[in-house]
This record gives sequence, C-alpha cells and structure tokens, in this order.
Amino acid sequence: MAQLDTKQYDALERAIIQRTRIAVYRRGTEFVVVPTSLTLRDGREVIHATHPTTGDSLALFLDELDAFEVVR
Repeated sequence: MAQLDTKQYDALERAIIQRTRIAVYRRGTEFVVVPTSLTLRDGREVIHATHPTTGDSLALFLDELDAFEVVR
C-alpha cells in the first residue's frame, strides 16, 4: 500500500481521534490495534498504535501494509 486515498485518510484520522480499532494486514498477518497518531519518519508515513489487550506500542509503516480497515 503505497499511499492512502482521501477516504482512507479520513477513516484513519477518525479512528485516531475516536480511539477506534483498526485491522492492519501486512505480509499475510492481521494486526488489530488502536491507532494513536500518524507521523512521518525519514519521509515515510507511520501509524503509531497500541495493542488493545497488552498495551504494547507498535509503529506500522504505511508502505509496508497490504491493507487496513476500521473495525466497527
């Protein structure tokens, strides 16, 4: 996933504000996380998130993701 479209950015920003879980798919693995912010690191967009059960922090680079969706 090289770049998100406008609807995907809106959904991600809403999930960050509302602390809504998202399902992220990377290399055949699904991660369900709570996004906390979207930033740039070395020119790459990064979703900062926490695991909803353990509270562990994750940094997920958008260009490494296959897909994502907001969990409703």
